[in-house]
Amino acid sequence: MGIEIERKFLVTGDAWRAAAHAVIPVAQGYINDMAAMDSGAQKASVRVRIQGDAAYLNIKSRELGHTRQEFDYPVPVDEARELLALCVGGLVDKRRHLVRHAGLLWEVDEFLGDNAGLVVAEVELESADQPFDKPDWAGAEVTDAPRYYNLALASHPYTRWSAAERG
Repeated sequence: MGIEIERKFLVTGDAWRAAAHAVIPVAQGYINDMAAMDSGAQKASVRVRIQGDAAYLNIKSRELGHTRQEFDYPVPVDEARELLALCVGGLVDKRRHLVRHAGLLWEVDEFLGDNAGLVVAEVELESADQPFDKPDWAGAEVTDAPRYYNLALASHPYTRWSAAERG
């Protein structure tokens, strides 16, 4: 069983761009939707992701917060494209920028399409209580805000958020 321990932050400014050492295009969709998770009908999200020239089927438990069960399985890219066509809600398109800061790898996701304007940084940790140095460009933490989960963005994209949801 895989465990993911991840913290998520809104990004402020563009200072992170100079430190990015790689950019990977990402397209992903979900076999289930946020409503199935919220109702308790399903206990995990099922995601299909094409990341660069690789593809994965990912299953992630529905716990809120920074620690979840996560399982990743490689799949052929052509099959991932077919699976994306079966997904519910919209697809999530983004550019993932890899940024090293204070010994950790940060993933800065710059969303495109229906989620354009949203930029979120994530860092994976070894333990829930691991101390880390937050870069200046990492703003408010949104780890516990479900609307920033990619599953939620697929069904309720950022461009459709109200001013209150963005604030």
